[in-house]
Amino acid sequence: MIRDIFGKALIDYQNDNYSEDIITWTSISEKDMLPLPYLFRDYSEMPQIEKKALQLCKGNVLDVGCGAGSHSLYLQKKGFNVKAIDNSKGAIKVCKQRGITNTEYKALLEEKEAFDTILLLMNGTGIFQKLENITTYLNHLKSLLKPNGQILIDSSDIQYMYGDEDGGMWLDLNNHYYGELDYYLSYKGEEGLPMKWLYLDFDTLKTACQTVGLNCEKVMDGEHFDYLAKLSLNKTKS
Repeated sequence: MIRDIFGKALIDYQNDNYSEDIITWTSISEKDMLPLPYLFRDYSEMPQIEKKALQLCKGNVLDVGCGAGSHSLYLQKKGFNVKAIDNSKGAIKVCKQRGITNTEYKALLEEKEAFDTILLLMNGTGIFQKLENITTYLNHLKSLLKPNGQILIDSSDIQYMYGDEDGGMWLDLNNHYYGELDYYLSYKGEEGLPMKWLYLDFDTLKTACQTVGLNCEKVMDGEHFDYLAKLSLNKTKS
């Protein structure tokens, strides 16, 4: 049985049993705190990239990797028909407790419905796990789009994390893509299994989209090497 460390933390916060935060780290970074209150933030507390993505939503919306459901909750209150999915049972339980009407415990690749907007936020490309998986995920996302639909996804170019004090880079270009990381988290002394997590620079995302017949445009840059992109179906010429 997979330990749902993330879900356990969300449930604790939702049930007023908040005493400590999640600890996260990666294969190239030290341990850091992920404050649980931040995962329950309202619209006013969201970064500009997330606010912009929510402003661009239209029609039926799929919120992928919904977590505690903050994005879905905002959209639902705005009158959108939203479906929130996550592969954390604890996250889905919390979403239901918070009043999100349509939630489902499932992985993205198991989704079959079609949507006008698909949201993948808080480093949405992370769900791809590895560079070699991008085509599989993009083709599946493409299959879920209604005509004139859109995918709103964010990520970060983490090349800056490989810089040294002298302004040089210690990237090994013969190794795997620099945005492929092992991601770890622990909560209340319990450590989860390592996850593969992908940070993707915009040019690589755009190239991958072109190979599967998706348009890719950058909507905006964030405050720290991050960006929001909009993917859409290529228009067929008559």
